[in-house]
Amino acid sequence: MFYFYDKSEVYHLRNQLSQTHYGQMVGNSKAMRQMYERLERIAQGEWTVMIEGETGVGKELVARGLHTASSRNDGPFIPVNCGSLSESLYTSQFFGHCKGAFTGAIADHMGFFDAAAAGTLFLDEIGELSLSMQSSLLRVLEDHEITTLGDSKAHKVDVRILTATHKDLEKEVSEGRFRADLFYRICVARIQVPPLRERQEDIPLLVEAFLAEDRISAGKVVNEISVEAMRCLQAYHWPGNVRELKNTITHAIIHSRQAIIRPDVLPPKIRESINHKSKTESPTIEFEGDERTRLLKALEKTNGNRTRAAQLLKMSRATFYRRLKEYDISLNK
Repeated sequence: MFYFYDKSEVYHLRNQLSQTHYGQMVGNSKAMRQMYERLERIAQGEWTVMIEGETGVGKELVARGLHTASSRNDGPFIPVNCGSLSESLYTSQFFGHCKGAFTGAIADHMGFFDAAAAGTLFLDEIGELSLSMQSSLLRVLEDHEITTLGDSKAHKVDVRILTATHKDLEKEVSEGRFRADLFYRICVARIQVPPLRERQEDIPLLVEAFLAEDRISAGKVVNEISVEAMRCLQAYHWPGNVRELKNTITHAIIHSRQAIIRPDVLPPKIRESINHKSKTESPTIEFEGDERTRLLKALEKTNGNRTRAAQLLKMSRATFYRRLKEYDISLNK
């Protein structure tokens, strides 16, 4: 089968996936390499871990990576979406129940804690738990034991707890929606997963991974992407993060009639992003010197306008503000 197109139009994917992985995570940006290093340090311990990040950044992949790199990797990994838990069934879901414990309990049922024995229990979106559910979880973290519904005796549980949230739990604590004592129990170690817009240099690697994965399930030979299509992907701001990028590549493979992804098979909002960016983006400037010096020069160049200074340095505002704080640069200067 032959496909006729100009090879100069094709974005050359780097074929470096084996060198840029941590578990199922893909990325070789500075932000991801720093996160991998932190994960390596945390993985071997037994601490509870809180994984923070926006929706779609891959918090469950981080949790799975921690489990795989830990001494518990031979045990089960049990993911639980706390947002889907029922208040009325919470006790049974987490702690299990004995046959006859309540109407409809026709057999013994193993709860999440027992299912994760000698392994890892991952509580995704823990900020969605009600206050009563939080109280029950806190007791388990303090006592390391549970009581199965319908049983009179407590028994020990051996699990490592990993949690994740897209919420600002410190704010939730201050506003009374999350228990402070539970917060301090679950955030012994914290990991911040960077949003895709702050690591756009990873997009080609992610595209390579998704092409390899999705073209198999689609049963189509789509293994390349044009330079112009890649520019569209890198110009888009990705509010849905890596999940949205994966869905976009799947969409493109389904609609592509060639072995190469071109802009016309991308969703319109992504296809048009490159035009929007060229109209609104401020010019970027390369500043010499260390990072603190570059921050100061950018502020000087923009007369203290922090938004424009961040744009000149190709940083998000959040990252720019964080750098100012790290280098003790007063925002009033």
